[in-house]
Amino acid sequence: MTLPLQKSRVQSIDLLRGLVMIIMALDHARDFFHAATNSGIDPLDFSKTSPVLFLTRWITHFCAPVFVFLSGTSIYFVSQRKTKQELSRFLFTRGIWLMIMELTIVYFGWEGTLSYLFFGAFVIWVLGLSMVVLSVLIFLPRILLLILSLVIVFGHNLLDPFDANVSQSLSGFLYSVLHVPHEFVIDSKHTFLVLYPLLPWVGVMALGIFFGELYKPDISVQKRKKILLQLGLGTILLFVILRSGNFYGESFHWKTQSTEIFTLLSFINTTKYPPSLLYLLMTIGPGMLFLAFAEQWKNKLTSKIIVYGRVPFFYYILHIYLLHAIALVIFFANGHQLSELNHGKYLGGFGPGNGIHLWQTYLLWMGAVVLLYFPCRWYNNYKSTHTNWWLSYL
Repeated sequence: MTLPLQKSRVQSIDLLRGLVMIIMALDHARDFFHAATNSGIDPLDFSKTSPVLFLTRWITHFCAPVFVFLSGTSIYFVSQRKTKQELSRFLFTRGIWLMIMELTIVYFGWEGTLSYLFFGAFVIWVLGLSMVVLSVLIFLPRILLLILSLVIVFGHNLLDPFDANVSQSLSGFLYSVLHVPHEFVIDSKHTFLVLYPLLPWVGVMALGIFFGELYKPDISVQKRKKILLQLGLGTILLFVILRSGNFYGESFHWKTQSTEIFTLLSFINTTKYPPSLLYLLMTIGPGMLFLAFAEQWKNKLTSKIIVYGRVPFFYYILHIYLLHAIALVIFFANGHQLSELNHGKYLGGFGPGNGIHLWQTYLLWMGAVVLLYFPCRWYNNYKSTHTNWWLSYL
């Protein structure tokens, strides 16, 4: 069925979502292409990294928290045109769908195989699991859900002292799914990694639902901008205060380093797995400031970035396959043979010694983003003129 639809969207939210999707591809391009990364160098290790490499990794920290937070905001918009029962059913089915996609289409895109020698619960999984949990939690009284969300986000670091005691047991697995990344050996060949624990992320998504209320029709642009400025600056200020004395919300304390620039980088080097309170404050606060100023931005560049933000999951899947394909071209162009690929390992088996310089990685990242614009534009146009039920799931 095809007909012209008039969908009301908040362009600044689509713009921010599109921007973080573009930045996200930089991190994955580095994973696929960069020689130092393929050799096992951690961009956040001050003994081995450079400021440019560190910031290449650090800037992508904004992607997951901002995206999950805005996913909650999207849930709020959906809730305005569905009953609570309909919303619950939608969240449950879409959440299960995302978890299945993580273990199939997304997994194959990364690995190039379905051997499941190394697989796990990554970002798409936790997005889906958070939706499944929220399909139940949305029936709580509004104030109770808000309090619970705040307690999760601000209090989950109280569990940090228990994280080191995770065992290879069912209880250890359940605790890991809730709070701490951990590898679980299934047998001699298969390993399951919990990288994105549930607790912090479901709290972020739930708070995003309440954030969506700032976009009610009766709230003026001026009032919303004022609130966004207050929230953004307040969030960043809280980050600086808590981080300055290593008071709370981060297990990885900042320290004076060999140079002033590395000392500054140490200050902003917060924990992503699981996302600490300070990691969330550091990333979501600037996102709110961006929304405060970007609401009325409209030009050729923003109109193109918005396209990515309107079809994020479609873009996510395509970018993995495109980057992997480019990596294979580089691999074979350097004289390697198909037999040298070690399938079943991370990123399809591109091991030490393979890869390109960081500046070349940036060029390929930008080229991939440009190429992805065209299928994303087509799919966005398709979504805007069709009402097929499955469009809400891709």
